[in-house]
Amino acid sequence: MPDRSLPIGVFDSGVGGLTVLAALEAALPGERFLYLGDTARLPYGTKSPASVARYASQCAGALVARGIKLLVVACNTAASAALPALARQFPTLPVIGVVEPGAAAAVAATRSGHIAVIATEGTIRAGAYQAAIGALSSDVRVTALSGSLFVALAEEGWTEGPIVELAARRYLDAAFAQPLPPDTLLLGCTHFPVLGRALAGVLPAGVTLVDSAATTARAVAQLLAQRGLASPLAVGATHFLATDGPERFARVGSIFLGRPLLAAEVELVDV
Repeated sequence: MPDRSLPIGVFDSGVGGLTVLAALEAALPGERFLYLGDTARLPYGTKSPASVARYASQCAGALVARGIKLLVVACNTAASAALPALARQFPTLPVIGVVEPGAAAAVAATRSGHIAVIATEGTIRAGAYQAAIGALSSDVRVTALSGSLFVALAEEGWTEGPIVELAARRYLDAAFAQPLPPDTLLLGCTHFPVLGRALAGVLPAGVTLVDSAATTARAVAQLLAQRGLASPLAVGATHFLATDGPERFARVGSIFLGRPLLAAEVELVDV
């Protein structure tokens, strides 16, 4: 059995997964975390599935080499393309993605049985959310939307304003103008929650926004309890790794993390 005091590894293509990390820190304050942002190769959403799977394998391998007890794939595109392969690559390591928890939260939230999912091109192309929602309920209708530009806007720290609003309207207006529109919008990319206020501003009244961060944190807590891996420590800690631009990672990452992050806290690594 792995050492319970080992950290939980978390990776994403950039800073988007910090929304998941923030939820994990809040839910599991006694745990240690090792976060890797693959900023040298973002965005993953426009890359081929083979490239994403290779990047995911390399990021996971870098975290495993440092010693982790559980892996969280905090990137929807990587989870869609590589989760089964990662489970095979590291057969003794518990691996959790963000797709299934997000799908479960959306199915629980919808009242009309019509969910819209907005994600990167790669996630939508893989059909990961459509499959995960369908596995939970055959009665739910899914409208899938590609919103890859949101990743670039979020990585620039542009979370509100006319440019974000115009992009949101371009992506969302047609879907929510249907005769029987969705009543739930699932944010199928960990970069998107920081755009939540802007998205809510262009959506019809009564639409529920769902992201996978909180439900992923609950899934991790449950798995730790089931496997007897919960940390014996009273106070946790987080170490940050990035494959490029620690200064920019810290500046933009502070928005996603919800607290100040200094460049000196970010270790530059090559995976």
